[in-house]
Amino acid sequence: MKSDGEQRAGLLYGIGAYGMWGLVPLFWPLLKPSGAMEILAHRMVWSLAFVGIALLVLKRWGWVRELLRQPRKLGLIAVAATVITVNWGVYIWAVNSGHVVEASLGYFINPLVTIAMGVLLLKERLRPMQWAAVGTGFAAVLVLAIGYGQPPWISLTLAFSFATYGLVKKKVNIGGLESLAAETAIQFLPALGFLLWLGTDGSATFGAHGAGHAALLAATGVVTAVPLVCFGAAAIRVPLSTLGLLQYLAPVFQFLLGVAYFHESMPPERWAGFALVWLALTCLTWDALRTARRTKAEAEAEAEAEAQRLAARPEARQAGPQSADELKISPSGV
Repeated sequence: MKSDGEQRAGLLYGIGAYGMWGLVPLFWPLLKPSGAMEILAHRMVWSLAFVGIALLVLKRWGWVRELLRQPRKLGLIAVAATVITVNWGVYIWAVNSGHVVEASLGYFINPLVTIAMGVLLLKERLRPMQWAAVGTGFAAVLVLAIGYGQPPWISLTLAFSFATYGLVKKKVNIGGLESLAAETAIQFLPALGFLLWLGTDGSATFGAHGAGHAALLAATGVVTAVPLVCFGAAAIRVPLSTLGLLQYLAPVFQFLLGVAYFHESMPPERWAGFALVWLALTCLTWDALRTARRTKAEAEAEAEAEAQRLAARPEARQAGPQSADELKISPSGV
């Protein structure tokens, strides 16, 4: 069981991670006049540099040799690198093109897409409330599609690419920094080649708009890696259910920035679509909390029963009865 101090620290790390991801739309416009593709390439290159330095300081290189011996894992990491490249690129373009609200919608519906992929690809069985949430989310997409006159492609691309990324990462099962290092190592050469081509073509913006702009482009590595480090620190300190609730912070911040700071329009049909999405997420969250409480109660009842069985044995009576609290198992596993 983690101490209260560790859990508080984990909560702060989680808020920090999702808060930074939620506020990142403020950062990408600072990189103009760089285009989305150039920003994306810099993000790949500088992320590898930053993560490489971090791993060098922490002396965590043993995983590289083990990974190179597993072609299947390497293939999965290549898939992860591909889908996160799509996700990063579309997100940067969306923010710098005035589609912050639509980008936030992608991360609102991401949990629903993840559940749907679990059913379709992993043959998982859903509880009734989860089915209701997925159905409500599908209705929201239809409402938004009718309102837009076309499906919300930005939101759907972000949601499906990130859900695919999460699915692949689950299969790979390596640490956050290590995973990011492996993915950006795959991205590095194409990204560097693209930046060199821009340089020879004369259209590169790195260094052409002053040292401050160049430093901001280099800072894309920090912006990418620091929230991931905070997330990793949170994941080992707080229950998964808590992280599941914190994940909504990022799209909430993005949505508020899109409406209040970037002044993007919110016609009635868009409000209706978002309302349906929020209703679906409310159902999903309520079901998750109810299931967690039920699991905890079952674990406590099992521990109590085990304590009573032990107390009834002659040898247990001789040694002295054990209290239920001494035998209680943490349902969170931490």
